[in-house]
Amino acid sequence: MKKIIYLCSFALLLLSCGDNFLDTEPLTQKVNTNFYKTPADIQSALIGIYSVVAPSDVAMSSFIVSELMSGERLPGGGPDDQVALAVGQFRNHSNDMYLAPWERNYSGIFRANMLLSSLDQVTFENEQQAAKAEGEARFLRAYFYFDLAKMFGTVPLVLKTEPENLPKAAPEELFAQIAEDLKIAIEKLPSTPFSTSDIGKTTKWAAEGYMARVFLFYTGFYKKDSLPLPDGGSVSKQQVVEYIDDVVSNSGHNLIPEFRNLWPYAYAKKDYKYATDNNLTWVGEEGGNKEALFSIRYSNAGNWDYTNMCNQLPLFFGWRAQNQVPFGQGWGFGPISPKMWEEWPDNDIRKRGSICDVNDSNEGISGFEWGADNQQHETGLWQKKYVPINIYVDGEPENYSISLYGAPNDFMLNNTQETVLLRFADILLMGAELGSSKGQQYLDRVRSRVNLASVPATLENIKRERRFELAFEGVRYYDLLRWGDAEKEINKLNNIPIMSANKEGLYSTKFRPDTKGFLPIPNSQIQLSDGVLVQNEGWN
Repeated sequence: MKKIIYLCSFALLLLSCGDNFLDTEPLTQKVNTNFYKTPADIQSALIGIYSVVAPSDVAMSSFIVSELMSGERLPGGGPDDQVALAVGQFRNHSNDMYLAPWERNYSGIFRANMLLSSLDQVTFENEQQAAKAEGEARFLRAYFYFDLAKMFGTVPLVLKTEPENLPKAAPEELFAQIAEDLKIAIEKLPSTPFSTSDIGKTTKWAAEGYMARVFLFYTGFYKKDSLPLPDGGSVSKQQVVEYIDDVVSNSGHNLIPEFRNLWPYAYAKKDYKYATDNNLTWVGEEGGNKEALFSIRYSNAGNWDYTNMCNQLPLFFGWRAQNQVPFGQGWGFGPISPKMWEEWPDNDIRKRGSICDVNDSNEGISGFEWGADNQQHETGLWQKKYVPINIYVDGEPENYSISLYGAPNDFMLNNTQETVLLRFADILLMGAELGSSKGQQYLDRVRSRVNLASVPATLENIKRERRFELAFEGVRYYDLLRWGDAEKEINKLNNIPIMSANKEGLYSTKFRPDTKGFLPIPNSQIQLSDGVLVQNEGWN
């Protein structure tokens, strides 16, 4: 074999084949013939694929990276968190800055390819069982490729388990495969309404929702009318509208009545003035959040060898060196821009339901320390959706982080809040944007939940609604890219008053149109490909 392909670093780990990657092929053959025999084997393999959805290096995940580039947040962190600053400034901090999400996604793709290539070896109990297994694997492979496409633009399209040294696929080729995988998943997965047993798993409804998300991104960013398929066919806008209408009518998913009950701070009802005053009660996770179509579930990490078992997203966005009630300690990433606060209407309950203003007496926050532990880019505005949660235990604040499962006494390891990647409100707003005949009704449902009057279902109104409904959920930056609004909106972060380590200053950043909004491919992967893989525009 003349070349070591870019997959080697994680294929080696996945197959546990020792130090010689050249042994991959016979070991792969052995795994295919000896392991995939029964439905139980397939379930074990699916669990292995799902485990990769949760990133172990959260700081470089598409969620956090997109949030810091969204124009709604500042980098934050401490003076040593130069990677966060580089993300927010659209700069490259190191040659392999984004290696972790690259490897994680291709790890998931490799596992999905392995399973899909072995399905014909398995004796299933019935056709439905076989179809469901294929549907789940297809969805997950599409999910990983879409994550890569959002971050890097286009990437090598790997559909085999054998080593290959491939260049970047054309966008239409990559998105055609994503669309085909989702289409097959929709056809294969059962049409059973929402059940608590489906929490954290792939369903037909999640696949239909992701088809809409992929369609909107591809047709918006690349200025196309439809989503291509590998056989030369396509997925039309009308088909995607039908998928969305199907989710709304038949999935069993729905909006929960109170927007603020979606978020764990509502759990601290007895200890948090804002939650008490508004009579909030967290919808919880075990009882089944009907609004969540696809989410990442977590348990306790226990130690630093298994950090992807806990949710470190709240940890990164928690208040630096603060031990408040209800908002717990974290690393201080992503303080909210005052521009975002100023542009959000006061009559929208989602404003204060999504952002804590530490100076607002209605929050009941006392003893807030500005610039704690050299906090950077402090604005006094913090998002509430993904943050560690404290409650009082024996009169002292204790970080439960909504983990009532015997979490370790370590604020860095005990966050178990699920990350909701797709929820029903997004389904409704995508339906309105796509032009469903029920689009006005869909938009009105989202607004009426927060006591806002109906507005026409125009693109501009839908853009505003997505901004406020889905704020801080890892969606905004990719919306800006597909709408062509990134440069205009992100450049509003200009001369923002901040405090960094108790020193007043100003923060500014600028979008880099030369990159088209995409990130640099890890340099090590380009070198491993011997130049077959080329760097993205603007990053040479």
